Amino acid sequence: MWIYLFQGIGYGLAAASQPGPFQTYLISQTLTCGWRRTLPAALAPLVSDGPIILVCLLVLSQVPVWLQQSLYIVGGLFILHLAYGTYKSWKNFDLRALQPESTNKQSLFKAALMNAFNPNPYIFWTLVTGPILLKGWRETPVNGIGFLAGFYITMVGSLVVIILVFGVASRIGPKVNRLLLGASAIALFCFGLYQLWLGIFGR
Repeated sequence: MWIYLFQGIGYGLAAASQPGPFQTYLISQTLTCGWRRTLPAALAPLVSDGPIILVCLLVLSQVPVWLQQSLYIVGGLFILHLAYGTYKSWKNFDLRALQPESTNKQSLFKAALMNAFNPNPYIFWTLVTGPILLKGWRETPVNGIGFLAGFYITMVGSLVVIILVFGVASRIGPKVNRLLLGASAIALFCFGLYQLWLGIFGR
């Protein structure tokens, strides 16, 4: 089991530290809503990944091209929507108005929805971690559980660290906060366009 546990830790760290739209969304939420209200969003993979893993294990042998491209298009549009919301927060930035309207549950729901629309988890669990999980589970369920535990404990912990780091950075000053928020909007916009491009022109 220890081999699978350590593999899960390694892949969990890689998944959390890899720049992507989900991580960028967490950063933008931290800058606009504060780290306390964003922390529940770090649990989003625990909410959204269950169905993703089941789907990926069922179609592990091959991911249909049309399905992958459709996910890219839907995910790209959703990320562009989030980018627009982040841009509005940047444009109307007011340090005195940093009290978020959304609740912790809404933050978690949005993050889980974004993760579900993001093709990366589907590809990741189909091509990378899915075969490892399947192999370990076939040997003994303990191996599969150990892999999942190592993966999600490390991933969620790493996401919490990202939120806390940018939460501290946002307290340096309003100019830095607004600058980081603008960078998050640009990054989300680029991620959205890139996913649309992959969905429309990708092969």
